[in-house]
Amino acid sequence: MTLTKSLFLGTAASLMAVSGAFAADLPVKAKAVEYVKICSLYGAGFYYIPGTDTCIKLGGYLRAEVALGSNSVYGAANGAPAGAHNRLSNYYTMRARQDLNIDTRTATEYGVVRTFFDATFSWTTGGYVGNGSATGGTQYTGGYGLNTSGATPALVGASGVNPTDGGTSGGSLGVYYAFIQFAGFTMGKAVSQFDAPWTNYPGNNFDGLVGGSGTVTGVNQFTYTADFGQGVTASFSAEDVSAYYQAGNLNLSGAAGLTGITGAAYGSNAIGGTRSPNLVGTVRVDQAWGLFQASVAAHDNHVAYYGSTETTGHPDDKWGWAVQLALSIKNIPTGAGDTINVSGVYTDGATRYNFQNLAGSSYSMFGSSGTAYQSVGFAFAPDTVFTTGSSQETVKTWGFRGAYTHNWDQNWNTSLYGAYAQAQFGSQAKTALCGANGAGGTFGGLAGVTSCNPDFAVGQIGLITRWTPVKNLTFSGDLNWTHLDQKYAGTVGYAGAATTGKPAALYELKDQDSITLLLRAQRNW
Repeated sequence: MTLTKSLFLGTAASLMAVSGAFAADLPVKAKAVEYVKICSLYGAGFYYIPGTDTCIKLGGYLRAEVALGSNSVYGAANGAPAGAHNRLSNYYTMRARQDLNIDTRTATEYGVVRTFFDATFSWTTGGYVGNGSATGGTQYTGGYGLNTSGATPALVGASGVNPTDGGTSGGSLGVYYAFIQFAGFTMGKAVSQFDAPWTNYPGNNFDGLVGGSGTVTGVNQFTYTADFGQGVTASFSAEDVSAYYQAGNLNLSGAAGLTGITGAAYGSNAIGGTRSPNLVGTVRVDQAWGLFQASVAAHDNHVAYYGSTETTGHPDDKWGWAVQLALSIKNIPTGAGDTINVSGVYTDGATRYNFQNLAGSSYSMFGSSGTAYQSVGFAFAPDTVFTTGSSQETVKTWGFRGAYTHNWDQNWNTSLYGAYAQAQFGSQAKTALCGANGAGGTFGGLAGVTSCNPDFAVGQIGLITRWTPVKNLTFSGDLNWTHLDQKYAGTVGYAGAATTGKPAALYELKDQDSITLLLRAQRNW
C-alpha cells in the first residue's frame, strides 16, 4: 500500500512538472482590450487599429427596393424602353444593394488626417428593347445598376439572348467616395462643393429630381475649405468636368432628321478632351437655426471638331457658369425635428448644375392621343449648340426644388417635395431647328407641325412616408409624378423605332407624364 501510494504521488508530481513546463512554453493570452481599443476622439463607432494611433470606423447599409412604373430605380419612365409605355416597358424594377464605407482618422501636429472610402455592390433587374426583327426579336439590356450619366444604358447581350448563367450582367460596383482630407484640403472623389448638403434629396428617395446640382455619387476634386468659426466656412474647388458635368456640345448640322429629334437627339455630340476642371466657390453658414449656402461654378465647353478630322476646324471654347442658393430651416413650429429644405439655381452653358446627372436632360416619352396613333413628347438640354462653321451658343436654364419634412412621432415621418426646371435655347438653335419664323429648319418645316420651339420645362411633385420600427431599420414608400412640358404642337409622320417597338404612323406632339412608386427597406449599420 505504501509502495502504491508512493508510486501514485510520484507519477502525479511528474505530470504536474511536465504540465508546468508545457504551460511555460504556451503564449500568455492577451487581454481583449489590447486588440480592440475604443477611440473616443471622433464619436461613436471608432476603434484604434492595433499597434497604431489611427482610428477606424466601418459602416454602410443594405438596401432592398422595387420601383413600380419604370425601368430604373432612380428616375422617371423615360427613353427606351421605359418611355415607350408598351409591352417592352418594365412594370417593376428591383434592386438589392450593399454599401460599405471605411473612415480612418489620425491626429497630427497639422490637424487630423482623414481618409474616407465608400462603395456599393448592386444587383438590378434588367429589361428588353426591340431589335427590329420581323419576328419580334428583343435584346436584353442587363441590370441598369447605377447610371451616372442620366442617359439610356448601352445594350449588352447583342444576340438578344437573356443571360441565365448568374453572371454579372445585372450586377454593378460603384465607387462613390475615395478622398483624403488634411489641413483644410480635400483630395479625391467626394460630393461637389457646389451641392447643397442634401445633394439630390431635400426630402425624397427619388433620385431623378431636377432643379439643382447633385453629385451623390461623388466627383474627383481638389478643394480647400477655410473655417472662420461659428459655423461659417468658405471653399474653393477644382472639380473633374468629365461625365458628370457634360450635358453635351451639339452640332445641329448633324441632326438625324425626324427620327433622331423625336429620340431627343438634336445633333452630333462633339465634346472634346478635358482642358479645364470646373471651378467652384462656396460660402456656407451652418448653425443651430439651419443653413444657408451660396455656390458659383465656371464650366469650360470645349468642342472637338466640326467634322471627323482636324482639318474641318472647330469653334472656340465657350465658358458657362452657374449659381445656386440653398436654405434649410430646422425645428420649425409644426413639430420637433421638422425641416424645410429649398434651393434655386440658374445656369448658362452649364446645364448639369440644374438637370443633375441622375435626372439627365434628355427626354423621349410616348402616350395616348385622341387624334393620332399615339402621342410623343421629346426634349433635350445640352450645354451649348452650334452649326458647322459657327461659334457655340449656350443653353440657359433655371430651376428650384425643395421639401417639407414632418415627424409624426419618433417612428414615422412624411416629406412633401417638388421640383421645377426650365431650359431655354437661343436664336441660333431655334433657327436651325425651327427656321427663322418657326416654320422651317430641321423640324419646324415638317408637315403637320403647327408650333416649333425646343424650349421645355420639367415639373415634379412627390410624397414619401418612412417608418422606422427599430433603430437603423427604415421602410419607405415614395410616390413621384414627373411632367414634361414641351413646346411643340401638331402632328408628325414618325418613321418608328425598333428599340421602342413604335411603328411608322402619325403621332401627336404632346406633353407627357410619368408616375413611379419606389418601395424601399434599408438597414444601416
